[in-house]
Amino acid sequence: MSIPPAINELEIGVRLSEAVLCLQDEALDAELNRIVSTVFNDANAAFKRGLPNPEQMADAIHCAATAESYYVLSGKMGRVNEADIQKLNILAALTARLFSRRALLDKQYQASAQAQLQQTQILDQIHESVITMDLAGFIISWNRGAEKLFGYDAHEVIGKNILFLYDDEDIDGLKLYDSFLEQGGREMEVRRKKKSGEVFWASLNLSPLCDTNGMPIGIIGYLSDITARKAAEDKINYLAYYDALTSLPNRSLFKQLVDNALLQSQRNNTSAAIIFIDLNRFKLINDTLGHEIGNELLRQVSSRFLTTLRENDIVARLGSDEFAIALLDINQHFHASLVVQKLLHALENAFVVEGHELRVGASIGLSVFPQDGAGADILLQKADIAMVKAKRSAGNVSGSFLFYSDNMNQSIAGRLYLESAMRKALENQEFYLVYQPKVDLASGKIIGVEALLRWQHPEKGFISPVEFIPVAEETGLILQIDEWVLETACAQAKAWQDSGIAPFRIAVNVSAREFTNNLPVRVKEALQHHQISPQWLELEITEGMLMHSSESVIAIMEQITAQDVVLALDDFGTGYSSLSYLKRFPIETLKIDRSFIQSIPSDPNDCAIASTIILMAKQLHHKVIAEGVETREQLDFLIKAGCDEVQGYLYSKPVSPEQIISLLDKNFHTEI
Repeated sequence: MSIPPAINELEIGVRLSEAVLCLQDEALDAELNRIVSTVFNDANAAFKRGLPNPEQMADAIHCAATAESYYVLSGKMGRVNEADIQKLNILAALTARLFSRRALLDKQYQASAQAQLQQTQILDQIHESVITMDLAGFIISWNRGAEKLFGYDAHEVIGKNILFLYDDEDIDGLKLYDSFLEQGGREMEVRRKKKSGEVFWASLNLSPLCDTNGMPIGIIGYLSDITARKAAEDKINYLAYYDALTSLPNRSLFKQLVDNALLQSQRNNTSAAIIFIDLNRFKLINDTLGHEIGNELLRQVSSRFLTTLRENDIVARLGSDEFAIALLDINQHFHASLVVQKLLHALENAFVVEGHELRVGASIGLSVFPQDGAGADILLQKADIAMVKAKRSAGNVSGSFLFYSDNMNQSIAGRLYLESAMRKALENQEFYLVYQPKVDLASGKIIGVEALLRWQHPEKGFISPVEFIPVAEETGLILQIDEWVLETACAQAKAWQDSGIAPFRIAVNVSAREFTNNLPVRVKEALQHHQISPQWLELEITEGMLMHSSESVIAIMEQITAQDVVLALDDFGTGYSSLSYLKRFPIETLKIDRSFIQSIPSDPNDCAIASTIILMAKQLHHKVIAEGVETREQLDFLIKAGCDEVQGYLYSKPVSPEQIISLLDKNFHTEI
């Protein structure tokens, strides 16, 4: 075998280092054999694994390289000199050091590989996505959480730039990424794109990836899917700022939008108007036909408003049947007036809801920026005041509107005082009832009384019902007051009953707000609670209640009369009743309004009206009672006309329960 020419010691060291550090197993043994053969220029020089056999080595010179390997020179047969032995020792020592270094590197590699494996396992157990990138944004690692989140396997993304995961609209995400590179760690909410193409919201935290010297060499990104949370936040935001029924802005958002718009109006030196709308007759429809129909009606109303207004006008539902509109960039007051007239016109045609043709009007108040105020709060408040004034002075159900003026504020202040005082009056028992006798014209005896509400204020003294009843009806307090009157009248009936007095009718007035499906239940509960006979109770309703939703009104009446409670029609002649209507309602008594009695017998028209009412009632088999009778002449006319009962100062003013007892046995024919 030919031996290659000898090589120098430096080259031997390089080749030996490369072999030991880079090769393994058979390849390493073969390279070490070539090196020792070259060094000694002897094909029999070799590298061996294991320990030398003394018998086999009798004619060989060897030197151990490591504890498990050695070099051997055989075949020189006594021709080995000191130089060969020195070379062999040097070669063995160098090889031993290299093997030791190799063992240390292997140990370090195994430790590093183990650490890397553990780190990979830890990252794969983390539910959130963990991605590492170099400073240019190219992906270095991709954990299992990232695979689940994005749908890509690691081999599909490693080496790609992170930008392919960005949503096309996520420009802010790019800016934040650039900001991180310049300023350091950031936390943000971003939009990202999955393999399927689905775009989702993610929470992204960025941290620097540094080398052993602390120098940044890349970026670690932690992502978690927050799509559900963002949807919940959007829903909460919608609920906080929008009306769920109509999808219009609510009061809170309306104020914010208006305040922002008014700043622009101030800069442009233009005016704006706030419109406060309260629907007429909505409560009656809602209470009678139900909330589902009421809700659909509100949706249709809001739709008509939107089609009437400009795109830059702000429309909001404030609650119940109240709406607000901001008219921006108007130059004259008449522009706002024209818009209001359009809004009222939009309500003129009937709304069709589940087969019902429904009609509503509106009472509207307006305030103007900047003369009535500089902010949404004060402008809305003043428009509300004007709306209340418009509602109280409205001449028809279709609607009316008024601009705010300073004197309205004083009127509203009085109204607010009465409202607050009435609430305290209910708590402090400042209300009380008096009773005015009803006299039968045939016998001259008291056959019933009307319970009348009175208020004795601790500071202002007596407050007339004419003052506080309208406010109670507007504010809804009339419901609590009506309930108190019914309970108090029934309690008084119980007291009279326990004292041995035979039953007679106590007439209790029922407001339009109270005349709902709950009324028959409340009447039944009151009778049972106070353990009195239905013969003690009579309910007086106004004529206007009969004109709306007659079928439902009849149903309520029939439930009441089924309990043997009598119904009377109060203030008859002031409304729009006709014979066709009256025939359908289970009413026992018609009560002629006092306005037709006052001028009898001097006014022929009032005489004719009173006579006609009495005649019509007789034909319908109703009893007739005239209220407000104060003179003998009025009484004589009514007796001649065939009236059944009278009530008025001619016989008695309203008196206390104790005084009623003293009047029960009295014959009023002999007194007058």
